[in-house]
Amino acid sequence: MNPFKFIKAVVLAGLFFVGGPVGAYAQLAAGLPSEDYSIDSSRVHNMYVGIRNMNFIKDNEFSGSVMKGYTLPGLWLQPSVKFYPLANVKLEAGFHALIYDGAIKYPNFAYQDIASWKGAQYQRGAHLLPMFRAQVRLSNVHLIWGTLYSGSSHGLMAPLYDPELDFSADPDLGFQVLVDTRRLHLDAWINWQSFVFRMSDHQEAFTVGLSMRTWLNPDNDKLKWYVPLQFLAQHRGGEIIDTEERQVRTLMNGAVGVGTEWNAGRGLLRSLNAEAAVLGYYQQAGTLWPFDNGMAVYATASAQLGRYFNARLGYFHGRKFISMYGLPYFGCVSMKNEGAVYDGMSTVFGSVEYRRNIARGFTLGVWADIYEVHPGKMTLPDGNVSGSSSSTNFAFGAYFRVDFDFHVWNARR
Repeated sequence: MNPFKFIKAVVLAGLFFVGGPVGAYAQLAAGLPSEDYSIDSSRVHNMYVGIRNMNFIKDNEFSGSVMKGYTLPGLWLQPSVKFYPLANVKLEAGFHALIYDGAIKYPNFAYQDIASWKGAQYQRGAHLLPMFRAQVRLSNVHLIWGTLYSGSSHGLMAPLYDPELDFSADPDLGFQVLVDTRRLHLDAWINWQSFVFRMSDHQEAFTVGLSMRTWLNPDNDKLKWYVPLQFLAQHRGGEIIDTEERQVRTLMNGAVGVGTEWNAGRGLLRSLNAEAAVLGYYQQAGTLWPFDNGMAVYATASAQLGRYFNARLGYFHGRKFISMYGLPYFGCVSMKNEGAVYDGMSTVFGSVEYRRNIARGFTLGVWADIYEVHPGKMTLPDGNVSGSSSSTNFAFGAYFRVDFDFHVWNARR
């Protein structure tokens, strides 16, 4: 399978859909709000200063053999200057800073999980990255270079992308295509995570992603049906690196399913959403992971209760399934015992969230998660097989998100 040809074919197919104007993709399930990628044509020739900020604390009370517990207290800040030279073009420049409470030094490399210390390169005070985004809107298509709309904005299922990464991961960098019509939302991107120069002693690494949702009936129906299709592929290689570690590695995750949403309007029960999907894992090249392929099933149901509350229940069962970016409770590899694997993994989970927009651009959220985990037999690196008992695990958190612009200059005045 060539992931680039696959992404290209889906993007081109999406361009043939016709429908309404492009706008921000609204998530249906509980979770962090997506970033608005729309371009307001009335802002042409104007400059704005934008402030994006996430303040968070998350406590993971985990037990059992799958993963260790930890706490994430901190914030990230992303100030930028935005200029609209044309009605369909936006340029944005600034920086992204991640700060953990109590941290003094930060490893100087891309973050995708709890960072391990690597080498002597570090930053003091904060993990700091430059930010630049060039965005062009062509009818129902957005093209983005540089800093991408990432994290929860991709709309990936939890087994493919852990929502916690909205707090801790670096923004995606690369190229992105967004298509949004009445019947289709498509997000295709390439996140370049590790660039190599000649004589580099590390591998080139990038992730290709696709998140697509196709609605099967008109937008104004109270009961709507849709088909989600998602795909991730990470490639590690690099032809010009000067190192003995040249093994090419290509890992893939995918999901396809069906979902339904019922909008009740006002009242206690505002909406219901249910979704079921089949997930796949494939190690196309290399021996980075212990399994070459695996499968899983995943189902969720959520309810919007009143204006501020969301409740969610779900079930996951996998055999030899590994997720590149998902929560380890949705996979068959232990993150606590290095090299240990399970012959299967079953997880029942639930969550409740209070999320309130205090004002435009200011969002407060509090939530609690519970995971009832039932791993199968665990095989240790030495070949010994042992039973693995079930465990009940909790996570609690709160966040305050800020996202607003203020006008500073008009080029025509």
